[in-house]
Amino acid sequence: MSDMTTTPLSGPQSDPQSGPLSSDQAEAVFGDGRIADTHAAPAKSIGGEWRRFGAFLKRPDLDIRFRSEDAFTVLARIYVLDIAVMAALVGLASTLVAMGVYIPETALAGMEFTWEIILLVVVGAPVMEEIAFRGWLGGKPGPILALLLLGAGSFGFALVHASNPAYGSILAIAGIVGAGLALFLLRNRPTMSWFSRAFPLFFWFSTTAFALVHLANFDEGSLAILLPLVLPQFVLGMMLGYVRVRFALWAAILLHAAHNATAISIAALASDLS
Repeated sequence: MSDMTTTPLSGPQSDPQSGPLSSDQAEAVFGDGRIADTHAAPAKSIGGEWRRFGAFLKRPDLDIRFRSEDAFTVLARIYVLDIAVMAALVGLASTLVAMGVYIPETALAGMEFTWEIILLVVVGAPVMEEIAFRGWLGGKPGPILALLLLGAGSFGFALVHASNPAYGSILAIAGIVGAGLALFLLRNRPTMSWFSRAFPLFFWFSTTAFALVHLANFDEGSLAILLPLVLPQFVLGMMLGYVRVRFALWAAILLHAAHNATAISIAALASDLS
């Protein structure tokens, strides 16, 4: 599924007269933080990087071609923002608990952190979830068709496996093979124009779906109680969508893995202290 890790945009461009724009030049030309058709260095400050992220959220766009020369600098700055948001939300939750507000525990609470669990949370979940929720976000036909075929195969397997295991396995294999063929045969197709025009809708759909699927982390509680509890995943989903579009799917996987590693470390520490 290597096509899903390619950037949805063409390579970085620059001014033929003066070369790549600096961050200050880019910000001066595109004051809202969006830098079209240019190759800009990372913002000169962490605050500037966060402002670019905020500008993107105001107008999600596949044409933000401010591909940075230093992706890891940008990822580190967005990760710091992620940690700050997590800390604020954990602090708020702790305050509410101290006030007597009941908050259901997540699946990580009381879990025994074996190496298998750690690998699943830090590696397996980021890879699979990013493929499912953001692998197609570049708007190329290959990844979109591949994901649909994988989904159809999985649905067919779940539907008939209990009554006819052999047929269920055939459907699952057909979905995998079809997805591989779609990625190979359509690997050079560009982003679809209609997808670019509707990108804000797809971006917010991806972000919302990513948050809602984490409702499965809770075993009890009404929807009104649980919805605010997936706010961290909603915020994380915005950040993951941003770095996926700005760089490629690998950037979203790496940021997701860092987030999960931090979360599981905090959960393990809390378990040891309790």
